[in-house]
Amino acid sequence: MTQDIQSLKAEITDEVKAACDLKSLDDVRVSVLGKKGRITALMKTLGKMTPEERQTKGRDLNILKDEIADLIKHQESALKKQEMDARLASETQDITLSPRPEYMGHIHPISQTIEELTTIFAAMGFSVAEGPDIEDDYHNFTALNFPPGHPAREMQDTFFLPETQDEEGEYAKKLLRTHTSSVQIRHMENNKPPHKIICFGRTYRSDYDLTHTPMFHQMEALMIDKETNMGHLKGCIMDFVRAFFEIDDLPVRFRPSFFPFVEPGAEIDIGCSREDGGLKIGAGDDWLEIGGSGMVHPNVLKNCGLDPNEYQGFAFGMGIERMAMLKYGIPDLRTFFESDLRWLRHYGFNPLERPNSATGVKS
Repeated sequence: MTQDIQSLKAEITDEVKAACDLKSLDDVRVSVLGKKGRITALMKTLGKMTPEERQTKGRDLNILKDEIADLIKHQESALKKQEMDARLASETQDITLSPRPEYMGHIHPISQTIEELTTIFAAMGFSVAEGPDIEDDYHNFTALNFPPGHPAREMQDTFFLPETQDEEGEYAKKLLRTHTSSVQIRHMENNKPPHKIICFGRTYRSDYDLTHTPMFHQMEALMIDKETNMGHLKGCIMDFVRAFFEIDDLPVRFRPSFFPFVEPGAEIDIGCSREDGGLKIGAGDDWLEIGGSGMVHPNVLKNCGLDPNEYQGFAFGMGIERMAMLKYGIPDLRTFFESDLRWLRHYGFNPLERPNSATGVKS
């Protein structure tokens, strides 16, 4: 029996080594280890043997079975590598071909504008902060010094969600955030000053017309330390808008205005011309409002655990769609969300040629 096993091992080994492809190797495997294979047939004879013979010959057959299985596995790996090497040598792909224009995607103006804003503020030392779209009443209103009964807290202006119970059994009012200012609150709560951040994201308000949509994007900036003042705010905004619109002498003015979360507050205007029914940024003697700004209100600092006698700073924000519309001449806000591929091909950006953080924001 031992001699027969050794002869069978030599015979099967030659067959495995002679297999020149995966199909041939699989045929050998089936003929040896399959239900009707030669080793399987020998295993079935163990039942007719005495216990002593079964112990010895069963051990020898199991060893043979394991050795042949390992040999087949090793040969399979070698054949797969051989097959892959042959494919790599024979198959080629010309990666120098230009992409077909009809299949090239485009970068959405919102994505492009966010990257431009990030690049400009990164050069000023700002970092990006993020927060949830679904907010609670405290972070969206109370912490930002919105008084009870403020119009923004009404159903006609804000998308409120059904009240839910927290872990302590208290009912919490949830809503879709109306601005990204809540991100500033969360950042100040969870980080130690100084703070120098920008935040981007979707915001939601109950409006829909030529200049309003229920969902839109905002950008806000925050800087808090012990010395920042209104002069720093003005300088930061002037440098930003001149870099974004690529006009070195773009006129900028600040009009006093009221916002609950800043004191003093100011609207940001840039110079423009509206001659002949058009709009030209940077020319003429007219003005165009693009956002709001101001020094962070002492109550907001207190709500975030900061001493207003020690810390101060500024914040400002604006709509990203509005900035994109002004820079790239897009007339209707609603078209940003209509998923019209013709619109995207017209206003979108070639992903291989667009201005970005690597090549600069100049268009």
